[in-house]
Amino acid sequence: KNRALESNAWLQRETSFGTSTTALLPHPHLCGVILVSSSLSDRDQSLFLSADEGATFQKQPIPFFVETLIFHPKEEDKVLAYTKESKLYVSSDLGKKWTLLQERVTKDHVFWSVSGVDADPDLVHVEAQDLGGDFRYVTCAIHNCSEKMLTAPFAGPIDHGSLTVQDDYIFFKATSANRTKYYVSYRRNEFVLMKLPKYALPKDLQIISTDESQVFVAVQEWYQMDTYNLYQSDPRGVRYALVLQDVRSSRQAEESVLIDILEVRGVKGVFLANQKIDGKVMTLITYNKGRDWDYLRPPSMDMNGKPTNCKPPDCHLHLHLRWADNPYVSGTVHTKDTAPGLIMGAGNLGSQLVEYKEEMYITSDCGHTWRQVFEEEHHILYLDHGGVIVAIKDTSIPLKILKFSVDEGLTWSTHNFTSTSVFVDGLLSEPGDETLVMTVFGHISFRSDWELVKVDFRPSFSRQCSEEDYSSWELSNLQGDRCIMGQQRSFRKRKSTSWCIKGRSFTSALTSRVCECRDSDFLCDYGFERSPSSESSTNKCSANFWFNPLSPPDDCALGQTYTSSLGYRKVVSNVCEGGVDMQQSQVQLQCPLTPPRGLQVSIQGEAVAVRPGEDVLFVVRQEQGDVLTTKYQVDLGDGFKAMYVNLTLTGEPIRHRYESPGIYCVSVRAENTAGHDEAVLFVQVTPFERENLALYLEVVPVIGLNQEVNLTAVLLPLNPNLTVFYWWIGHSLQPLLSLDNSVTTRFSDTGDVRVTVQAACGNSVLQDSRVLRVLDQFQVMPLQFSKELDAYNPNTPEWREDVGLVVTRLLSKETSVPQELLVTVVKPGLPTLADLYVLLPPPRPTRKRSLSSDKRLAAIQQVLNAQKISFLLRGGVRVLVTLRDTGTGAEQLGGGGGYWAVVVLFVIGLFAAGAFILYNRKRPGRTVYAQMHNEKEQEMTSPVSHSEDVQGAVQGNHSGVVLSINSREMHSYLVS
Repeated sequence: KNRALESNAWLQRETSFGTSTTALLPHPHLCGVILVSSSLSDRDQSLFLSADEGATFQKQPIPFFVETLIFHPKEEDKVLAYTKESKLYVSSDLGKKWTLLQERVTKDHVFWSVSGVDADPDLVHVEAQDLGGDFRYVTCAIHNCSEKMLTAPFAGPIDHGSLTVQDDYIFFKATSANRTKYYVSYRRNEFVLMKLPKYALPKDLQIISTDESQVFVAVQEWYQMDTYNLYQSDPRGVRYALVLQDVRSSRQAEESVLIDILEVRGVKGVFLANQKIDGKVMTLITYNKGRDWDYLRPPSMDMNGKPTNCKPPDCHLHLHLRWADNPYVSGTVHTKDTAPGLIMGAGNLGSQLVEYKEEMYITSDCGHTWRQVFEEEHHILYLDHGGVIVAIKDTSIPLKILKFSVDEGLTWSTHNFTSTSVFVDGLLSEPGDETLVMTVFGHISFRSDWELVKVDFRPSFSRQCSEEDYSSWELSNLQGDRCIMGQQRSFRKRKSTSWCIKGRSFTSALTSRVCECRDSDFLCDYGFERSPSSESSTNKCSANFWFNPLSPPDDCALGQTYTSSLGYRKVVSNVCEGGVDMQQSQVQLQCPLTPPRGLQVSIQGEAVAVRPGEDVLFVVRQEQGDVLTTKYQVDLGDGFKAMYVNLTLTGEPIRHRYESPGIYCVSVRAENTAGHDEAVLFVQVTPFERENLALYLEVVPVIGLNQEVNLTAVLLPLNPNLTVFYWWIGHSLQPLLSLDNSVTTRFSDTGDVRVTVQAACGNSVLQDSRVLRVLDQFQVMPLQFSKELDAYNPNTPEWREDVGLVVTRLLSKETSVPQELLVTVVKPGLPTLADLYVLLPPPRPTRKRSLSSDKRLAAIQQVLNAQKISFLLRGGVRVLVTLRDTGTGAEQLGGGGGYWAVVVLFVIGLFAAGAFILYNRKRPGRTVYAQMHNEKEQEMTSPVSHSEDVQGAVQGNHSGVVLSINSREMHSYLVS
């Protein structure tokens, strides 16, 4: 039997179902009821419709087999039907007439519009598969959902089963180049990359809560197996900070994940979580949205009045935070919005949670004090705002007795709800929080029909409650602090001696008073983490080693200002006023004139191979440096050259076509008065398809003159197919071909040399590029780290680069050696080791006096031996940097070519992308100064409207420009 009971309204009388397959699917708020029924032969399908709460039904044949019905959250007669054939239908008259909306729709990833956020109440958000096999996020109105009227809020493909629409937010993930990126849209604005800490490197991400304009996510990071870390966002859901590590998780049927965290209903900001460390699971509670966590206090007496002998810190109360497979039983912890402070759960006392020990405990003051009420697990139902608590034992044997309490679990009474014992399948209450009527549904035997038994507690109460029947209680945390989330809150509850009905007009909130702000009202900002108490008496927030809070934003332009974070932000929805403001001293800094750095050129869709005649959209990104004063000289390799300004500021691609097969060298030079940078891309014009792979080039960044150097290309994931590698070394446009992923070479001239490699593997072509520094003299000092660093080493090039950068910055600060003369290269693999390259300054006649080479080495050796170079990792782990004993001396001259390192990860991945056909339209913002060797003018266009005819599109080779993902946002994920 498909026991998909959802409504309570019509279950006010005793009844039973027949033996045909039936599912009761009523509207969650209104009186409409739909019974879905199919014959035993499964050849025809019918709906039984009721508009009077099930008093009468009308049979309605339908031409499809219903798998799920999704009711409109506000309008009673509108309903979506998802079929077994993955089709989506809509009805506007409660199931009488149906219209096909979409095909190839992903199950459980269809969402009605959200009131107050979506402008059109008839809008539907859908994840569907296109004809090319990719999954897309599309929207349409139910009255017109043809292909021409579909809107794609996100241009590219998304991962199957990842679309989530929840409150103010829309989430999905998209995987390309062997990397998954997570996107969010706040209040239907543009999609941006979610900025997790740089080295979270998530394997999985689960949305926990989106209440009160804030997102809680659980992230399984690269090193975790059965735990997740909990992160909290800013109001837009973009920037995330860690609030709790190692929350237990478990895999369920169909690969679904359950994470042991529970939002306590009734009091905002309260969460329960089970943390698993070294195999031990312990329950924690927070009253301020994760800023602070505490263990649950155990009761001093058990349910029989005997001492528990459970005393912190060796013994606490721990709860199972499981959800029941049956949606009509309470699970192991029960809370309710209209019963604030009332929490009832199954667990045990001890040093950790015991899996099969499920005693029942209750608190009526939101976790401050607990009492044991049962020795075995029970299903729980709250009636009359928690004025009556009903409990039925969770057992596989038939029952006819239930227990109930009218004094918040202090005393319990028993009631025979039926004369014949039944196997209990679930508990239901009537709509409304004031109800005192409940229904027990179950079956006498496994072959019998369902039996539904109504239990009415109204005769037990002779009157409505008055003000004299209530007392008040004040919310406090486990330390007794009453200022929680910036306010003191008091609630009222019925006195244990008053037998009366709270009723419809009851409200639990009594008073609230705003508190002055304190340190505890602030948590760590993005890029910062809280230091352990042993490091600082104030438990302050410190910047992560990879994050420089003084660095200007990527889009910082000369003449503008930016705010440098001090490491703190106010907890979202905290209402404190005055007092301490840990954000008030934020520094306003002027954007400096900086040279372009991290210039990248790629093809939109991350392809390197394109087909002849195919529209190609070149995207130029710049990681750092002023963009308003920078000019960009672009050479597309087939004779087209142009000079641009504002190219990376607007993020607009350059549209181009290659008519003839071949390999074309695309180069971009960015230059302003502070300096320049260059980027190169070799485009193969060939009928290749694309696969989801990634390539990066490993090479030591500093090498000696005429010394042998090894260049290695790493392809991920490892591909057993035949791979051809194309190597461009220096200024040569003629590639060196190899079947091996590494080549050995020497350089006879000093200076910067660019090395580019492409890998043609199966149906994919990938590219990566590095710039090497060839020097005739330099010193190499071998370094090592505290062994704790190995546990936090994800073995990615970005991580190794950032560790090298922080060591370089610290050494420069401590020794006064210019930072540009130091290069720290962290080697791949474990243990984590590094080499420090000490370079000679370039000859300058007017150079100020600086440390000599010998003095530089002596100063570096002195600070390393004095253990002055260290940095913090997550959880306050301090890593010490010291000299490594190689047995051959700590210094080497001009011999750096044998050391392997990775300085930058620039992953160019591939995913299938359709050509963008666009109208030609003038667009201000980006200026083309000049175009050489091509007679056709480069035009500026904006994205075409989806409602326009897309066929009137491209003329010529260079038809226009479309908005790409903002360069800052794209880079922010690569470094976040």
